[in-house]
Amino acid sequence: MSRGGCFEETRLAIASMTGFARAEGHAAGLSWVWEIKSVNGKSLDLRFRLAPGFEALELALRAALSERLKRGSIAINLAVTAIAAGGGLRVNREALAQAVALANELVEQHGAAPARADGLLALRGVIESGEGDNDESAREERLAALTASANQAVEALAAARLREGGRLKAALEARCAEIAALVEQADGTAALQPEAIKARLRQQLVALMEAVPGFSEERIAQEAALLAAKADLREELDRLKAHLAAARELLAEGGAIGRRFDFLCQEFNREANTLCAKSFDLVLTRIGLGLKAAIEQLREQVQNIE
Repeated sequence: MSRGGCFEETRLAIASMTGFARAEGHAAGLSWVWEIKSVNGKSLDLRFRLAPGFEALELALRAALSERLKRGSIAINLAVTAIAAGGGLRVNREALAQAVALANELVEQHGAAPARADGLLALRGVIESGEGDNDESAREERLAALTASANQAVEALAAARLREGGRLKAALEARCAEIAALVEQADGTAALQPEAIKARLRQQLVALMEAVPGFSEERIAQEAALLAAKADLREELDRLKAHLAAARELLAEGGAIGRRFDFLCQEFNREANTLCAKSFDLVLTRIGLGLKAAIEQLREQVQNIE
């Protein structure tokens, strides 16, 4: 039962793609800081910037992030500092020699600027975690502590995204309520009442017949059908109501609904554009423009949803 309850709670949670987390730790002569920053993204894009010598941590951290997050552009940084005598890092002199040789070759053959020491030391594999290399227990202690800190940062980031997602959900519900009110206003305008539509059709047909005398009955029927189609906005209003129902279902469902909600916003916008294009009444036009503005604000907020 508890397992099902956990699933239901996760299913109903909406996460933002925006968040930040930080975790610090120290062990076996080293201290470190993990920082993970998340912003909007079309898919899950993981970018790592780990301290030299700790690149092996990327694989496990990539798996942890992929399990917890579905979308977003994620930047993961690890800074490491030696805090014990003797230092926790060492230079891989073989890798450094290869880097220096390549740099000198570029200088001689291509006229490149001479390599600087800080640039060479920043190359992957040149700096390694050296302290305790001969002490397996110390190395395992460091890796275990670093991994635990990384997992803390991942969980903190997921929690931050969920908190922001809760605020987004409330904003989206308010925006949907605003759109629903505008749709009801449009549905209740005097211009959309049957008698008003009939009167306008008669007026337009009379104007057509006066402008182009001698219309055949078949042509008059065609023009009447076209005018009736333009005057009838019920289909657009019905679809807007259906889209509102779908939006509320998505908000109740929760989870990774960002892509589907974004598509739904496109459908919202299409109907609002059609309503404005077909509007024959100033009040309806104003309502249609209000709808377009509210839908655009809804779409901007949806862009933040996972």
